[in-house]
Order: sequence, then C-alpha cells, then structure tokens
Amino acid sequence: MRISLRLSGATLIAALSLLPARAAAFERIQAPAPKAEMMENCPGLVASRSPRVVPAAFKLAQLASDQVRITYIGHSTFLIESPRIVRIATDYNDYVRPPVTPDIATMNHAHSSHYTDSPDPKIPHVLRGWASEFGKPVRHDITVKDVRVRNVPTNIRDYGGGTERHGNSIFVFEIANMCIAHLGHLHHTLNQQQMNEIGRIDAVMVPVDGSYTLDIDGMIEVIEGLKAPLIIPMHYFSVYTLNRFLERMREKFDIETSETPSVVISKTTLPARPKVLVLPGR
Repeated sequence: MRISLRLSGATLIAALSLLPARAAAFERIQAPAPKAEMMENCPGLVASRSPRVVPAAFKLAQLASDQVRITYIGHSTFLIESPRIVRIATDYNDYVRPPVTPDIATMNHAHSSHYTDSPDPKIPHVLRGWASEFGKPVRHDITVKDVRVRNVPTNIRDYGGGTERHGNSIFVFEIANMCIAHLGHLHHTLNQQQMNEIGRIDAVMVPVDGSYTLDIDGMIEVIEGLKAPLIIPMHYFSVYTLNRFLERMREKFDIETSETPSVVISKTTLPARPKVLVLPGR
C-alpha cells in the first residue's frame, strides 16, 4: 500500500523547533462527576448494517443529521463540521489554519504549532487547553447548536525537561450521537480517572511521531484503552515516521489510506473492526 502525504513547509519548520524528550509523569486531579448525558451521548459503537467509512471531497452539500465531516488540514489541525454547520478547528495556530473561520477553536500549550496568542477575532469560541494560572487545570464544557465540547487536562514536558502540570487538554467533541477525541500534544499514558472522564470514543485523532509526544508503545496503550473504532493519525513529520507507527498498528488494526483529506462518518458507518485511517494533510 502506497502512502501519499503532503506536508506543509510551515509544519516542517515547526517540527524543527521541538526537542525530543521522555514522557513525564502525571498526577491525579479532582475531576467533576461525570454527567449522566455524557454516558448517554457516548454509548460506543452501534452498527445497523455493514459498516464503512465514506471518503468525502473537501466541499460537500449539507451533512445528514447523523453525519460529521473531518478534514485534516495538517500537523495537528483538523476541521470538524457538524450537521448544523458548526465548524471546529483543533490545535489552531499561526502556521496551519483551515480555509474557513471556525466557530470553535481549540488549542494546546505544548508548542507554538499548537496554539496562537493572536486568534482570529471573528472566532466566537476560543478554548485554550491550559489555564491562565500556571499549573492549574482548565475546564471547558460548552454547547453550540448541535455540538458539545469538553476537555480532559493532561500534563506536558516543559522546555527544561520538567513537567508542566495540566498544560495540555484532550478535547472531546460530541456531535451526531458520536464522541470524537483529539489527544493534542499528549506526553503520557492515561490513568483510570482520565479514561473515565473521556468516556466511550467513536473516533480519535492521535499524534504518532513517537518522540516529541508519547512514544509508540505508550500511544498504542492509549489507543487500545480508548477502544475507538476509528483512529486518525496526526503529528507526523515524514513518511518514515508515519510508516513506523502503521507497521506497529498493523498487527492488531486494519489500515486504510484515503486519497482525499476529508472523511464523512456516522454511527452506522464506523468500521466493525478498529481501523487506522490515514488522511493526507493539505
């Protein structure tokens, strides 16, 4: 299988600014009690017919009420679109941005390629994955039309080799009766408290560089723990890095490569067997 990739120059420049390091330890934080609707909205895989993942062109007609469009922009940035045309940009930054102004922008504090101090003022909701008070966890839980966004704080390594507590967030998007998670710049495996907060996941965006974030063994542990039917790689800097991850995943997961950067998913079209779907970056 041939992998076709298109990485932006800005992504490569951003990669050179990162310093590889080992994963840092993490600590328990007091989390709010899970909401009843969280368990109802994220019930896991439900398939009523032979499942499939449907590739989509970047510009499509209105989504059906049970569909979500995911477009890989590059690096760790995706554009997620809901049936009621709520647009979300993940890890919104100054280097890689979607071609449309999102309604919601999420960010992570790990590196400048994952956040910006100057977001487009037209964005109604800018959700930073870290708190203004250093070392404190931030909490987001907002609903915009048919989209709910919440976060689970995690730690990151700082530039001195130590740990910045709660400097990253895993953002969870509840749309069309599905839960979609973006792991951000994840630096450590997850404890049971964090797994419980995340809940059941249908699709997950996973950093797969294997060094700047979590190593491959640790990331596979996280993926297996989440049990998502659909895994979408991100945060890779070369074909070699991506293929290294795919070769490990091939032992237990199906692998598919899309010719387009977008995919439309719904609860009934998720794969019956867990699948890694590679979307080419724009």
